[in-house]
Amino acid sequence: MRLLHIETLQVEDFIGSVLKYAILSHTCGKEVPFADVTCSLKQARKKAGFATVKSTCKLAKEQGYDYIWIDAACIDKSSSAELLEAIIQCIAGTLNQASATLIS
Repeated sequence: MRLLHIETLQVEDFIGSVLKYAILSHTCGKEVPFADVTCSLKQARKKAGFATVKSTCKLAKEQGYDYIWIDAACIDKSSSAELLEAIIQCIAGTLNQASATLIS
């Protein structure tokens, strides 16, 4: 599982035990994709949804979280196998494991 660190805005991999995190529920079309977050934070900042990511990170920090999960930013959708696993994991576990869902 990948999570976005709210301070560094870096995507980090977690295997096994997952830390406490919140989930961003956002509007379609305003995503900041995985490729932009992992390759070019400068490019990510140009996306329409970046302000939402930043405000959600601020809200998550105020609530005591260090990490958030955002599907577009944490899933490499260029890999069909990863995308399928992420969908299954999201339904089966990600939402259930989250401490909070932040709607922005």
